[in-house]
Amino acid sequence: MTDNNKAQLLRITLTICVAIVLGALLALGGAYLAWLGGSWYYLLAGLGLLLVGVLIHRRQRAALWLYALVLLASLVWTVYEVRFDWWQMAPRIDLWCVLGLWLLLPWINRHIAPGQPWRDGASVVLGIGLLLGAGMAGYSLTQDYHRLPGRFDEPRMAAAAAVPTRRSASEWTAYGGSSRGERYASAEQITTANVGRLKKAWEFHTGDLPGEGDPGEITNQVTPLKIGDNLFICTPHSIAIAVDADTGEERWRFDPAINRQAEYYQHMTCRGLAYHDAAAYAGPLIAARDGVAPELSPQAPPRCTQRLFLPTNDATLYALDVHDGKPCEDFGEGGLVDLKVGLGDDALGVYLPTSPPVVTEKLVIVGGSVTDNGSVDSPGGVIRAYDVRSGELVWNFDPGRPGATEPLPAGETYVRSTPNSWTIATADEALGLVYIPMGNQTPDQWGVQRSPEAERFTASLVALELETGRVRWEFRTVHHDLWDRDLPSQPTLVDIEGPNGPLPAIIQATKRGDLYVLDRRSGEPIVPVSEQPVPQGTVEGDFTAPTQPASALSYAPEQPLHERDMWGGTPFDQLICRIQFHRLRYEGDFTPPSEQGSLIYPGNVGVFNWPSLAVDSQRQILFGAPNYLAFVSRLVKRKEGDEQAGTGGGSERGLQPNLGAPYMVSLEPFLSPLGLPCQAPPWGYVTAVDLRSMDKVWQRKNGTSRDSAPLGIPLTVGVPNLGGPLITASGLGFLSGTLDYYLRAYDMRTGEELWKDRLPAGGQATPISYVSEKTGKQYVVVMAGGHGSFGTRLGDSLVAWTLEEDE
Repeated sequence: MTDNNKAQLLRITLTICVAIVLGALLALGGAYLAWLGGSWYYLLAGLGLLLVGVLIHRRQRAALWLYALVLLASLVWTVYEVRFDWWQMAPRIDLWCVLGLWLLLPWINRHIAPGQPWRDGASVVLGIGLLLGAGMAGYSLTQDYHRLPGRFDEPRMAAAAAVPTRRSASEWTAYGGSSRGERYASAEQITTANVGRLKKAWEFHTGDLPGEGDPGEITNQVTPLKIGDNLFICTPHSIAIAVDADTGEERWRFDPAINRQAEYYQHMTCRGLAYHDAAAYAGPLIAARDGVAPELSPQAPPRCTQRLFLPTNDATLYALDVHDGKPCEDFGEGGLVDLKVGLGDDALGVYLPTSPPVVTEKLVIVGGSVTDNGSVDSPGGVIRAYDVRSGELVWNFDPGRPGATEPLPAGETYVRSTPNSWTIATADEALGLVYIPMGNQTPDQWGVQRSPEAERFTASLVALELETGRVRWEFRTVHHDLWDRDLPSQPTLVDIEGPNGPLPAIIQATKRGDLYVLDRRSGEPIVPVSEQPVPQGTVEGDFTAPTQPASALSYAPEQPLHERDMWGGTPFDQLICRIQFHRLRYEGDFTPPSEQGSLIYPGNVGVFNWPSLAVDSQRQILFGAPNYLAFVSRLVKRKEGDEQAGTGGGSERGLQPNLGAPYMVSLEPFLSPLGLPCQAPPWGYVTAVDLRSMDKVWQRKNGTSRDSAPLGIPLTVGVPNLGGPLITASGLGFLSGTLDYYLRAYDMRTGEELWKDRLPAGGQATPISYVSEKTGKQYVVVMAGGHGSFGTRLGDSLVAWTLEEDE
C-alpha cells in the first residue's frame, strides 16, 4: 500500500469514526431528551448520523444522500424553532455544515464508494444544502428580532437642552449625581457630534488590590464624588482618596485600617462616599456640639464644615474633612461611629455597610447588608439616623419593631434576623421623607421563620419620616420572597409631566425587571400595578403566595423560557442544556425553589441591580441596562449537605449554609458544559423609556464577547452589565459595566453606540461627568477595577477622558 493510499484510508477511517461517535452520542442524549418529553430531533439526527457512518464503512454512496437529508432536515427544523436568529441558528447547523463540507472534499467524496461516479446527484444535493445553510446564515445576520428601533424626536431633544438645570455642570455631590439619584450630568460640551474625539486624559491607580483572605466578591463599584477641584473615591478595603479632578494626582488618602480578622466577609467593596456641606444649609448646622457657633472666616472656613462620610467593611462610619481627609473629631468618638452597636457580638464581617449613606440637612442615614444565606440567627437590618455634626443617634427604624424609633437604650439589641437595606437610599427633604429599598431576611429561599413584620418590609420600598424615622408608607414588590428578589437599586426622584402639571414620582427598579412608578408622597402607583397568579407549591413547611405584583412598565421577560431557547456552542452542549431544562422544575416566573432544582428566570443577578437607572428629567427620558440570565436554585436537606457547606454565605454560586434551617440552598448560573449560558443570547441591552407616555422607545443589544469568548472574538452578542448608566445634558448616555472592558457612549435619541474605549479592567461602576472649574473642559470618569463574582479582571484604575484638543 502506497503512502497516498494509507493517508486516504486514514481519512476515511477518521470520517467513519467521527460520524459513528457523534451519531451515537447524539442518539443516546436525544433518546433521553425524548423520554423527558423534549424534542425528537436529536434522536433522529443521531440515528441518521450513525447510519451515515455505517454506509461510509460499507463504501456506499447512499451515505451522501442520507447526510444531505439530515442536513436539509436540520435546516428546516432550525427555521421552525428560531426563524433566522443568528445566535440561535449558528449552534444548530455549524457542526453539520462543517461535516458536510468535509464529505464534499474530493479526497473524501471520491473514495466513499471507489469505482462509482463521485460527481453524482447526492453531491449536488449536499452542495445545495450547504449553500442553503450559508444563505440562511447570511440572511440571519441582517435580522435582529431583539431590537426595538424607536427614537426620540429632534424638537424634544433640542428644546430640553435649552432649559436651565438645577445643578452646576461642575458638581457631582452624591452617589446618584444629586440627592434625587438621577445619574444626570448638566455638562453638554461633549456631544453626539464630537464624542468620537474623546481621548484618555489621565489614569490614577489606587494601589488597593486583592489581598490574602479577601472574599471572592471583592469589587470596585465606587462612584466618585466631584467637589471643588477634587474627586473623592473609596476602595474595596474602605480607603478614602482625594484626586485632582484635572490631573488625576493624589491629594490625600485616609486608610481606616479595617479589621481583617472577621471569620468571614461576604463582600469587600465600597460603592461610594456621602457629602455634607454645612454652608449649603441655614446657620445652625455649623454650630459646635455645645451649641456655640464657631467664628466664620471667608479665608479659612472651620474644619469639617464640608465633610465626607465613609462607611467601612468592618461596620464603622467615619466623618472626614474634605480638605485634608482627617477625621472630624466632633463626630462620634474621634470621628467615627461604631455601627456594630446593638447588633450583637457576631456583627463583624456579617453586617456590612457597603453603600454610601444618605445625607440630609441634619442627618446621616445608614443601612447595611447582612450576609445572605448564612444563618437564621443573624444581626438585624436596622436603619439608623445620626446627627450629621455630632454623630449622636437620632432615631432607628428596626423592621422587627417598626413603631419604636426612639434611640435604642445602651446595652439593648435590635431585633435579630430582620430585613436589611444594603443598597442606596434617596431622600426628599421638601417632603421630609427618606425612601429605603429593603432587602430580605436571611435566608433568602426559606421563609418559614419570617414574622409578620418581616413579611411586611421584605422587598418593600419604605418611606420614613426624616424627623422621626416612623413609617409614612410602604410598597411591597414581592410577597413572601423565596427568590432573592430584594430591592437592589437606588430609587430615583423625578417629577413626571402630566396633564395636570408635574407629579412628584419615585421610580424603583427591581430584580424581576418591574419599574414601579409611585407618587412619592403616598406610595400610590402612577403606572398601574396588578396582581398576577404565580406557580404554587414548595418544600414541606413553607408556602408560596398565590399572586405577585407586576407593574405595567416592566422589563420582566415577556415570555417564559422554552426548550427551543436552550443554547450552546455546538448541538451537543445545546442538547445537554435541553436535558437540564427538562430535569429542572420550571413553570415560568416565580417558580418556587425545590429539592428537584428550580430554574429561576430572571436569576439572582436580576434584570436590574445596584446600578439602577439614569433619568433626564428635562427630556423625561429614562435610560437603563437590563440583564437576562437564568439561575438554578436547589434546596438541599441539611443532613445531606452539612459537610459540603461553606462557612459564609452570600456568594452568587455554590452551596449556601443557611445555618439553623432544615434546608441549605445551592445556587448556580444556568450554564452549559462549555461554561456558556444555557439560554440563548442576548443577555444584556441598553434601553430607554419615554416618561411622558411610559412607553419603551428603543432597545439594543449591548456589549461583545471580546473578553469572554475564546481568542477574544468581539461578537456583538449582548452581554450582561453590572455598572450604572449616565445621561448628559447634550443627549449622550454612557455605560461601562459590560463583561467586555469598554466605556461606551450612546445617542439617547436612538440608542446607537457612538464611541467606545478600552478599560484596563472590568468597569463595574457608574461613570460621572463634570466640567472643570479651572480649565472648562468636560471630563468623563469611571472606576475600572473589576468585580470578583462577576468574573471580570480586577484592577485599581480611575480613568478620565476629555475631548482631544484641535492641533
